[in-house]
Amino acid sequence: MAAGGVGMAGGGAGSAAGSRADEQRQRILAGAVTVFSRRGYRAASMNEVAEQVGLRKPTLYHYVRTKQDLLVAVYEEVLDESLARGRAIVARASSTREAVRELIVDRAAYTCEHRDLLTICFEEESELPPDLRQPILERRRVYERLVREAVEDHLRESGLTLPIAVNVYVNTLLGAANWTYKWFDPAGPRTPRELGEDVATVLLAVLDAG
Repeated sequence: MAAGGVGMAGGGAGSAAGSRADEQRQRILAGAVTVFSRRGYRAASMNEVAEQVGLRKPTLYHYVRTKQDLLVAVYEEVLDESLARGRAIVARASSTREAVRELIVDRAAYTCEHRDLLTICFEEESELPPDLRQPILERRRVYERLVREAVEDHLRESGLTLPIAVNVYVNTLLGAANWTYKWFDPAGPRTPRELGEDVATVLLAVLDAG
């Protein structure tokens, strides 16, 4: 996990010491994800995060200033990775339809594979104060625009139309893919990728019918 977010103290870039500091920050962020998803953000404490990663509390504060900064870093991690993955999918897709399909599959699969992360992102947003929430919401809108533009590109190229507004379709698409974190069973018969393909089959049926 990349942990270069708000409030994560920086290290010496390009040096061995900086590399070790980056690794430590990544360990701390991963530990925070474990604690927040298990306990809930509000109930979790920095003491628990320190214990999770085997650090004394003063050492933890050398790398991160507040619990709130850790929460922001979690959101930045998920949204930045989602956007990078989405852009790569669109860039390499063999067709506009394949771009939409793979965006759906990847969104659902990523959600199932990172349920701890997504539990925090979907359930703890109210814990962010307005000044920190706004940049996070803008990051989310950038990803949503990427998906909407992929759908619009396919509609324009194919000459198809949707029976509903594009933004309604895109919000439904993202809602269906994201909500899998609630009901995906890691011990079940479908892998995250296979489940993503199932979700894509249902959603593309609406797109293809136009």
